[in-house]
Amino acid sequence: MSIPNTLTVTAELVAAHGLTEEEYQRILALIGRAPSFTELGIFSAMWNEHCSYKSSKKWLRTLPTSGPRVIQGPGENAGVVDIGDGQCVVFKMESHNHPSYIEPYQGAATGVGGILRDVFTMGARPVAAMNALRFGAPDHPKTRHLVAGVVAGIGGYGNSFGVPTVGGEVNFDSRYDGNILVNAFAAGIAETDKIFYSRAEGVGLPVVYLGAKTGRDGVGGATMASAEFDDSIEEKRPTVQVGDPFTEKCLLEACLELMASGAVIAIQDMGAAGLTCSAVEMGAKGDLGIALDLDQVPVRETAMSAYEMMLSESQERMLMVLRPDRRAAAEAIFRKWGLDFAVVGTTTDDLRFRVVHGGEVMADLPIKELGDEAPEYDRPWVAPEPPTPLDAAALGDTDVAADLLALVGSPDQCSRRWVWEQYDTLIQGNSLQLPGGDAGVVRVDGDPKKALAFACDVTPRYCEADPFEGGKQAVAECWRNLTAVGAEPLAATDNLNFGNPERPEIMGQFVGAVRGIGEACRALGFPIVSGNVSLYNETNGRAIPPTPTIAGVGLLPDWQRMARIGFAGDGETIVLVGAPPEWGRHLGQSAWLRTVRDTVAGAPPPVDLAHEKAVGDQVRGLIRDGLAGAVHDCSDGGLALALAEMAMASGIGATVAAPPGGAATAAFFGEDQGRYVVALAPEAAERAVTALHAAGVAAVAIGTTGGRELKLGEARAISVDELKEAHEGWFPRFMEA
Repeated sequence: MSIPNTLTVTAELVAAHGLTEEEYQRILALIGRAPSFTELGIFSAMWNEHCSYKSSKKWLRTLPTSGPRVIQGPGENAGVVDIGDGQCVVFKMESHNHPSYIEPYQGAATGVGGILRDVFTMGARPVAAMNALRFGAPDHPKTRHLVAGVVAGIGGYGNSFGVPTVGGEVNFDSRYDGNILVNAFAAGIAETDKIFYSRAEGVGLPVVYLGAKTGRDGVGGATMASAEFDDSIEEKRPTVQVGDPFTEKCLLEACLELMASGAVIAIQDMGAAGLTCSAVEMGAKGDLGIALDLDQVPVRETAMSAYEMMLSESQERMLMVLRPDRRAAAEAIFRKWGLDFAVVGTTTDDLRFRVVHGGEVMADLPIKELGDEAPEYDRPWVAPEPPTPLDAAALGDTDVAADLLALVGSPDQCSRRWVWEQYDTLIQGNSLQLPGGDAGVVRVDGDPKKALAFACDVTPRYCEADPFEGGKQAVAECWRNLTAVGAEPLAATDNLNFGNPERPEIMGQFVGAVRGIGEACRALGFPIVSGNVSLYNETNGRAIPPTPTIAGVGLLPDWQRMARIGFAGDGETIVLVGAPPEWGRHLGQSAWLRTVRDTVAGAPPPVDLAHEKAVGDQVRGLIRDGLAGAVHDCSDGGLALALAEMAMASGIGATVAAPPGGAATAAFFGEDQGRYVVALAPEAAERAVTALHAAGVAAVAIGTTGGRELKLGEARAISVDELKEAHEGWFPRFMEA
């Protein structure tokens, strides 16, 4: 049924559009009259949290976004970073949290589709995808259903489109019971002189609609994503988009062919807020107006209103400003690929956003003010109380072997093979590592040596205990994981997932985390070039843990000098690099404390950024010198879990000495930052330790590889097969139950 364009604007109608009374008064002052119903929808789309970043802009501006390799930072569809030889990597991470909870398959699938469009809209061919997933407690009645649907949606879209999923995260916590997180990452490769932007140029030029037809799916999706959930959640199901990966694959090929033809002046993905946001952003960035005729928009449903067409988030659509003399050739390309091509408007010189439907003007608004005059809030915030220090000595002794088996078989630390085997990790033929290591690695097609590494990380329990240190740690661990394969970390993208920013304690978490992220990025030379903020992640007032996911990209100049997680052979010396004399001392907020002692307490491990940089640079040097083929960073589960993962990845065991001082629990399960486990040939290990000491970096030989058992200090030996059985068993049992 068509929704009329003129309605009496009531307080209830304003609130239903996610606008406050103060924001509505701002609209009245801006346009000098009451808005039409379509105009109210346009304002709701442009001024919601998801599109305007009205609660976060102040703090996002504090992040470092430039660097010697950065070509394009935040503000475009994706960030762009130079990788040499006239090539660049284009990448971004974005959330699809609310849609994935409401309808897990389509929510996750369209999250993948949206992030892929962000990349190829810039002129890049996608070469890698990742995802960071957070679910509720395993025993919650919805968790298994949500896991199955989200994983199937990601695989169904990414596999069909033809992009390898090279890494990611999956974690469980009861705080995500009512609001899961689905953060999708994509990266592509382009030529540095052939990057496409969304800024419109030129007056009187055709504005062209490309791709699939517009339907009623996803109407109001961005507004839905900017509000917390309550018991009416099922009513929001129509706001979830429906994806078609095969259409998107055609759209990719058509867009890249069109870009090569020289016909494109500006191009923008129709993502959040659909036609509204894409048209407004293209015009406003170019200081131009846009006039749209909705009668020309290809639709797949009858009697669609202007309101529905402007707010639909139907997938696989683009908007382009076209060179008029190339129209016939451009249209022929899209018709060849079986896609819609329609001139739906023109650029103007009056800075107005006009929408006509059925011969009537449905909207006539100042285009720049739609974005530039969106509200910007300096939300009140309070810093969290400092965590109470944890007395590790009071925890007593532990059975290292039993605790390690408990960790490797726990929901958060077990193998994710059940997940990633549903994704095509090898399509395109350039993947150099399977998921499960520190970072995914993909060859740069056409180059005999160059490769890119990808990793994503965050530890929400750290961020909740101390947002500043947690934010630092998320960046440091991502940087460390790229380093562990031998890559030079280039730049990062973020996905900042938090609860309701109108609550000062939640806003305090956000501010602390952003400050920590900024400090770490500056210290490590790891700028943020793109990203997404997802707020209001809570249900009935219960917020998720603060989850600022960091995804990073690194460059390997020669992928044949690349480290892997698995031990390379028997008889190698295991060197612990960057550790304190006790090997490990920090058990606060550790995975061991959570899993074995069923408690979350203490402060997270502090992050010494100068130490991180010094240690990481030295480890990367060992890899590039061909000395270290097996490297793994120490993170969740500490040294014990790092060693177990290296053994399980290779099938080769190890014998490790008893830690100095006898504090086995902290030594093996402490989560002190800035540490790596490196396995080297004995003669190389001696040289490496000497060189590391000369560089001021702590390094100590702690054991040797060999056999089929893992022996940690005085603990009983555990066969690698026993470790694997515990590690591989939890996820299949959970999903088959």
